[in-house]
Amino acid sequence: MRKPRRIGALSLAAVMGLAACGGGGSPTAAAGDTPVPGGTLKIAFWDDAQGCIDPNQVYWIESRSLDRQIADSLTDQDPETGKIVPWLATDWAVSDDAKTYTFNLRKGVTFSDGTPLDAAAVKTSLDGTFALGPRSVLGLTYLAGYASSTVVDADTVTVDFDTPNAAFLQATSTTTLAILSPKTYQETPEQRCAGKVVGSGAFTLDSYTAAKQARLTKRKDYAWPSSLVKNQGAAYLDAIEVSYIKEDSVRVGSLTSGAIDIAWPREPISEADQQLIQAAGGSIESRPLPGISYQLVPNVAKGGPLADLTVRQALQKAIDRKTYASTIYWADYPVVASVFDSTTPHFADQSAALAYDPDGAARLLDEAGWKLGSDGYRYKDGKKLTLVDPVTVASPGDQLVQDQLKKVGIDLSLKVVTAAQRVEIFASGGFDLALTVLTRADPSVLGSALDQAVSKQGTAIYSQDGATATKVSELFAKGLQAVDPTKRGLVYADLQKYLVEQGVSFPVFERVQLAGLSSKVRGFAFTSEAFLRANDIWLSK
Repeated sequence: MRKPRRIGALSLAAVMGLAACGGGGSPTAAAGDTPVPGGTLKIAFWDDAQGCIDPNQVYWIESRSLDRQIADSLTDQDPETGKIVPWLATDWAVSDDAKTYTFNLRKGVTFSDGTPLDAAAVKTSLDGTFALGPRSVLGLTYLAGYASSTVVDADTVTVDFDTPNAAFLQATSTTTLAILSPKTYQETPEQRCAGKVVGSGAFTLDSYTAAKQARLTKRKDYAWPSSLVKNQGAAYLDAIEVSYIKEDSVRVGSLTSGAIDIAWPREPISEADQQLIQAAGGSIESRPLPGISYQLVPNVAKGGPLADLTVRQALQKAIDRKTYASTIYWADYPVVASVFDSTTPHFADQSAALAYDPDGAARLLDEAGWKLGSDGYRYKDGKKLTLVDPVTVASPGDQLVQDQLKKVGIDLSLKVVTAAQRVEIFASGGFDLALTVLTRADPSVLGSALDQAVSKQGTAIYSQDGATATKVSELFAKGLQAVDPTKRGLVYADLQKYLVEQGVSFPVFERVQLAGLSSKVRGFAFTSEAFLRANDIWLSK
């Protein structure tokens, strides 16, 4: 029996190595096998809690994996280098102030309803996504400062912003800004969420029932993938069938029994389940999800303990992230080292500031006036140091953090609520700590959760006092003004350092996407955002 796959180091270079073995095609495909057309790929995801398939609206990463198959984008992003490459746009120009982008479009592309791709279709799509407003949580920042799109001629479109948006070029590679057929935008947002979407992808969406199933069939005339795809023609697969299985053991059992071809969980596959999959002849593919690491953000606005910077700094020191990674996952699982996961461009290592230091935490809490009581918890003015963290399930990870905080005298109260209740609590500010994660291969994504200048999320509104919010928004704005990659990197390094030092964010763990494959699956690949890219997949007989 082979040992389960180990997730590698945190550096971008190391991640690129992961992408090379986990995202650039399975090792078996590289052994000289000739792709065999035909067959239906059966995938079981974990869940579909958002219940929406519209690329422009959905933030749920499993749905975005499906959207990548049915909808193309103006550009694509290399998972190994982060470089933006042509796709529906053959080339582009960006103004020095990052306020004007001009795209020249590829000829001969059609949507699956037969409508040709042209500049008017691109304008309709970008206007339609911008019009969604808060319905598109990701689109709010992807199109921050959007003014208008102008049709220059049939194959040229110019996109203008009122304010600089240096992250827009990367945004054009995402599923969120995928270009859909103009007829799609005649449907209501609700109808689009329910499946009334038409793209130009290698597959078309035949059916979608939220949290139940989806079926995609290949376009036989598809011939316009980006250069990142080996197969430059129609997909090898005839179809993709999707189901949702919440229970890990059932999902893995379905894979090892041959009922499905890919098991795609949200949480990393356990070591034991990796061994089961590999014993059955299957394999494990992995890639850290770029974007916001799994983190908690404080509520400083309600006058609770976390309004005190000293308490927030103590909390930062009280979380043992190395033990979390090795206990909840496995021995060499990557330890989170910033507010971004390591595959995010301009990731800057904050390990020193995030080091576990319970003695330091205790000293800071003493300084803040929270004294240790006989029950092991801290008190101030007769009030217990309790932090409320609303959760939908008290996971082993939540309970481990609870135990870690107890060691320094903090009572972490895991308040179990429904998903809908948690949304309301986050919106109303009825929390001390709130979870936030989002996936995007650009650091500006954190603005969706923390930048009060653009986001209405509770995680933004309640997590900073006025002075801190001004500084945070300034740094996000500078990042969107910097076209030069080196300058962008410096700005986002400052932002990461500031957020950690000020206790605006408490990173807990690095998010890694793992997928279990049956022995039949060849040519598997991840996109830059760790989503499925099915163009090269084929099934051995």
